[in-house]
Amino acid sequence: MRQQVKSLAKAAGLERRHVAAARMWGERNFLATFGQKRFKPHGRILCYHSIDEPEMGVNDVSERQFRAQIELALKKGYTFVEPSRIARGLGSERDLAITFDDGRRSVATHAARILAEYEIPWTLFVVTDWTDHTNAYHQERIVSWKDLEHLMTLGVEIGSHSRTHPDFSKISERFLTDELSGSRKIIEDRLGVAPTTFAIPLGQSLNWSAAAATAAREAGYEIIYAQAEETRPAYTVPRTFVTHFDDSRIFSASLAGVFDRWEEWI
Repeated sequence: MRQQVKSLAKAAGLERRHVAAARMWGERNFLATFGQKRFKPHGRILCYHSIDEPEMGVNDVSERQFRAQIELALKKGYTFVEPSRIARGLGSERDLAITFDDGRRSVATHAARILAEYEIPWTLFVVTDWTDHTNAYHQERIVSWKDLEHLMTLGVEIGSHSRTHPDFSKISERFLTDELSGSRKIIEDRLGVAPTTFAIPLGQSLNWSAAAATAAREAGYEIIYAQAEETRPAYTVPRTFVTHFDDSRIFSASLAGVFDRWEEWI
């Protein structure tokens, strides 16, 4: 079915991102109404990407939206805790954690301010080659190492999101060490702390491999985060993907686990 949709979209001249966005909007609205709730006894970890960056499409949430989601969670009785607490199975049903992937500059300029206001702990996963600012786009849109140093003084945990953000199911084993051990070493050299957490780029069931899992353990990572719940790769920590479409109704459904069996696809 998915391949048929992609073929029809290609024939109609539609870009894949537009098709994915339309499909995501439809599925999330449908499941928010008719989906089944899923119980999580040890808490839930949310996965965000950017704040007020429309170019990020479905990955972006507005500052107003982000603040409203925090307020809604607090109103529902959730307590925000460190992501690693939930990842290690030490959380409780009403524990909630926040993570950000990619290291977009808006996270440092927008999210950090809001999270500090609410005294919420959080983790940021960075792509080290992007943070090196090797081109003008990354220099403008991605956090700098100086930004990360400042965030660490605020208590933010910095984890790795690889060197170049590859699909780990499509790279050869000889590149695994560079993406995993290499990014960890770069973060240690630049920030003085070797990260023990890693977030899989793309983060779905098909974006990881047994070889990558072995290489990650050998690199020294203790926690591997996915960007999916029940459809995540084996032996990874689940996270709930928050999207541009998540208004209060959809976000409430997300907290209730309605999307836990749903998997993003493009």
